[in-house]
Amino acid sequence: MRHEVWAEHSELGPPFETIEPELLSAPVIFDSPHSGAVYPRHFLDMSRLDALTLRRSEDAFVDELFRPCVALGAPLLRARFPRAYLDANREPYELDPRMFDGRLPDFANTRSLRVAAGLGSIPRIVGEAQPIYRQPMPVAVGLARIEALHIPYHAELTRLIGRAERRFGAAIVVDCHSMPSSTPDVAGTDIVLGDRYGGSAAGWITETLERSLRGAGLVVRRNKPYAGGYITELCGKPAAGRHAVQIEINRALYMDEHAIRKTENFAALAGAMFAAASALVAAAGEIEVLRLAAE
Repeated sequence: MRHEVWAEHSELGPPFETIEPELLSAPVIFDSPHSGAVYPRHFLDMSRLDALTLRRSEDAFVDELFRPCVALGAPLLRARFPRAYLDANREPYELDPRMFDGRLPDFANTRSLRVAAGLGSIPRIVGEAQPIYRQPMPVAVGLARIEALHIPYHAELTRLIGRAERRFGAAIVVDCHSMPSSTPDVAGTDIVLGDRYGGSAAGWITETLERSLRGAGLVVRRNKPYAGGYITELCGKPAAGRHAVQIEINRALYMDEHAIRKTENFAALAGAMFAAASALVAAAGEIEVLRLAAE
């Protein structure tokens, strides 16, 4: 069993990468929890699906879309592990008992809607309800995966938020995702901004992003069908100066969803993301100046 637990994540190396700016000059933090693309061989052996099918749950290349934004003075945190392996945008122990050989600990959340859908912190399915695993996994393997990947990822995100609060008096998390173009609820939509209906971010943050993205010719909606997940809910406490907004990008804008390849539109979309991030950083700077002037 010890070898099996070790093999689960030994190929990943560091569970995440934080790309730091040369000069930290903005309270913004970009994070990409679903763009990891390192698939351990042991995981592939456990799966009944091929690697390409597993990758269809991945927010492929989203971290690269936002990588240029680091030049604005804001860090980018990106997972290296894939979403199909461990989903950092869930509670750490949001687990489906049907997936495991053995009893889950009492503190596990086994009854959430996401677990019922097969999309807990260790997903049961990908794509169109396709089961990932050939057989149940030992509970110890699942718990070790969470402790090795989910816990450190969120510890780093917490560190970045705390640093921004100390340096700037506030923190703004931009939680970066992509959405399949085939989802019926997103037909005709390029971008969905989720701020939990105003509960996770000050209005000017979402408004600034929306204005810039619409100015780039993109069709933008708010909160439907994605109002924000675990990270947005966890990090977005506007009354405490902590804000979080989720951005979902239609994958057809920048990639071939079947082959998992970038298209010629990738650079233009990255430019639109950079422009929106620039507008947000500038607006945050203005708010900071006003705050200091009032003190």
